[in-house]
Amino acid sequence: MKADVIKLDAAKAGSIDLDDAIFGLEPRADILHRVVRWQRARTQAGTHKVKTRSETSYSTKKIYRQKGTGGARHGDRNAPIFRGGGIYKGPTPRSHAHELTKKFRALGLKHALSAKANAGELIVIDTADLAEAKTALLAKTVKELGWKRVLIIDGATVNENFAIAARNLDGVDILPSMGANVYDILKRDTLVITKAGIEALEARLK
Repeated sequence: MKADVIKLDAAKAGSIDLDDAIFGLEPRADILHRVVRWQRARTQAGTHKVKTRSETSYSTKKIYRQKGTGGARHGDRNAPIFRGGGIYKGPTPRSHAHELTKKFRALGLKHALSAKANAGELIVIDTADLAEAKTALLAKTVKELGWKRVLIIDGATVNENFAIAARNLDGVDILPSMGANVYDILKRDTLVITKAGIEALEARLK
């Protein structure tokens, strides 16, 4: 499939052929869902922790005699049935990450790129370079192009001036091609990829 290429000043810069195996798939929500779940599970902290009955700060003395009280039998005050006692089988620090094969992760990225292309939310630009690291200059360019919540994917490296200028802009993020991922692509309204980024992604996903 063909796509128009523009410059940062909105001038036309020719066209580019996009690989149908990467940008022309019929997006599948189940594949995208599984990959996003895998990504989010890896970033979940898993630091939740409760105290067991061996960790609560009460005496371990038996609170009353075993028999003859007419009440339930109890040991110490740390039992889970009491207020402030230990928690039975509560959460402990753990990793929420689970496995997902490399092939499936690559397939998910292809479907995310295809979803943006099919929705008309994919823009190809010539380069993402700035002569000066000026946030005001980039903000004006982004406003003129009509980009609001945008992710820009460059080639192997990101232009330093562009990265510095974009750092303080709300709704503008830039990643090198190796940082491209399903979650970041799907949560933005517009996906912008440089010609170098297209080449790098196609080399990565073939």
